[in-house]
Amino acid sequence: MFDVTGLPLIGAAALRARSAARVLRTVPTGVKDAALADMATALVDRADEILAANAADVAAAREGGTPEAILDRLSLDAGRIAGVADALRQLIALPDPVGDVVRGSRLANGLELRQVRVPLGVVGIVYEARPNVTVDAAGLCLKSGNAALLRGSASAFGTNTALVAVLTEAGEKAGLPAGFVELLPADRASVGELLSARGAVDVVIPRGGASLIQRVVRESRVPVIETGEGNCHVYVDASADPAVAEDVVLNSKTHRVSVCNSAETLLVHRDYPHLPRLLAALAGSGVTLHGDDAARGANEAVVPATDEDWAAEYLSMDLAVRVVDDLPQALDHIQRWSTGHTEAIVSDSADAIATFTAGVDAAAVLVNASTRFTDGGEFGFGAEIGISTQKLHARGPLGLPELTSTTYVVTGRGHVR
Repeated sequence: MFDVTGLPLIGAAALRARSAARVLRTVPTGVKDAALADMATALVDRADEILAANAADVAAAREGGTPEAILDRLSLDAGRIAGVADALRQLIALPDPVGDVVRGSRLANGLELRQVRVPLGVVGIVYEARPNVTVDAAGLCLKSGNAALLRGSASAFGTNTALVAVLTEAGEKAGLPAGFVELLPADRASVGELLSARGAVDVVIPRGGASLIQRVVRESRVPVIETGEGNCHVYVDASADPAVAEDVVLNSKTHRVSVCNSAETLLVHRDYPHLPRLLAALAGSGVTLHGDDAARGANEAVVPATDEDWAAEYLSMDLAVRVVDDLPQALDHIQRWSTGHTEAIVSDSADAIATFTAGVDAAAVLVNASTRFTDGGEFGFGAEIGISTQKLHARGPLGLPELTSTTYVVTGRGHVR
């Protein structure tokens, strides 16, 4: 058993989660789905106590000067609780990845080889503000056979405590082991303990802002699935249809600015003839444009851009704009400044599209479509923990299959080597 004497804040929870994980890896799909249904029902039935806890969290955050945008993320109402309950029910319809055969073959010596999906084990998730993540993470970990150690923000601790109490009671009544979901203390020290709990925790997933993600990646002794910042680019090729370009760029930037798949930089080929129209449409939608000299020449509202703008994940109604000489220069810009999340091209040229999709190194590449489509639900995968920008194991939306590893099962008939 892992020694938790150096983990006074999370040790007991980690031990319960480790014990639960041994049971969860063999729990049948039907039991998990029934538990998800009961948990969803319990959230709605006990909405009043969840909302009371949330109201106290929101009041404390408002008194502390928390910005309205963050207060909105923190706040729950009956409709939002119904929404997170529906998210659990949607997991029921998704295939259980545990036990899936990734590949299999009969070797020349007669051995039967199968690579089978298995749970990761104990998954630690560090996240900010949004209490809906508590429910999403618990549900995704359960369906994929993992125990969840959840470390939410201090601002949502009362709400998260109420949510986990409801989920735990309903899940255990449905036959799940104690410890299948655990809420950790919401202080900085608990994150440090979680990141040092190698052997007790199998993987840590950060979901939040740049500083949170960087801390987890920098300090963790536990393997990390890194969800990344979204400095996403849209490249408008010389051949782009102006109406398509306008629709894609505006949606990528303005549909929802505070999320990681919102566009932050617009690159436009110098021979694209409709740049003034495109910039006017952006400015008319309330976007502040930060551009190079060519962009400023196309629209007087554009303010000068610096390297800080090319690197920025604004998460606001701001957009960096650069006019490039050609597609190779656009690819060079993206290679230097991209965070590897989502890159998009608008073009009617098959050659340009092929060059872009082959040359861009990102978790998702969109062709004549908004960057806002990089999302587990939009991809048809169901709920997700976040978007992974790393290159090992999982890349892109972190859904159910990405919360599993694999085991090789080798079957013989007395084979010896």
